[in-house]
Order: sequence, then C-alpha cells, then structure tokens
Amino acid sequence: VQLQASGGGLVQAGDSLRLACVASGRAVLNLAMGWYRQPAGKGREFVAALARNGDTTYYADSVKGRFTISRDNANNAAYLQMNNLKPEDTAVYYCAADPLTVDRLRQKPKDDYWGQGTQVTVSS
Repeated sequence: VQLQASGGGLVQAGDSLRLACVASGRAVLNLAMGWYRQPAGKGREFVAALARNGDTTYYADSVKGRFTISRDNANNAAYLQMNNLKPEDTAVYYCAADPLTVDRLRQKPKDDYWGQGTQVTVSS
C-alpha cells in the first residue's frame, strides 16, 4: 500500500489544520489508519489511530480533545483534524496503516506501511 500525506503548513497558535492521508493499493476500510509525529531532534511518537471498524479511536494524551482522526471510504483517505494547535505540536507528521490490527499500529507500524511526512509548524 502507498500512503500520501498532505496538508501541513505554518500556522499560529490556536489555529486549525487538517492533514490528509490518501491510500492507494488497498482500501482504507480494510486498514487501521494512524498518525505519528516527529519533532525536530526527537523520536517519532504516536498521535492518533482509527481501528478498521471505523469507529474505535485512540489518541495520545497530549492531543485528546483537540485532534480528531477520521476516514473517508469514498476518497480512500484518512484525515487528522487538528484544532487549537500549540507550538509543541510542531513536528513532521506521518500517516501509517496496518492491514490487521490497530494495536500493532499503535505500537510499531510495519515498515512498508508508512507515508512520507508533512511538516506542521505552529508559531506562538
């Protein structure tokens, strides 16, 4: 499966952004979908995940109540709606997927189920 992430940019604190992850080669309704981020000089961290059922969601504590992950089967895409952005949200954001289990996606996505990153920069 190929994953194409987009939607990053430079915004001010309190603004919103929506990231998109378009999949090809496999239908997103058959995938658990997720987002990770990597701040400069730090490791990659889990942000959000959506189970294959399209209903069960998981979020990092740092983004709960501000970020929402969703899926659009018609466009074969997953989204990350980010509201009330903070400077500490600045990072390269990556989408990821798993063909079987959201639990594996939340722990360590398979190497061949990553998209390229999109930069999100939040100024104070």
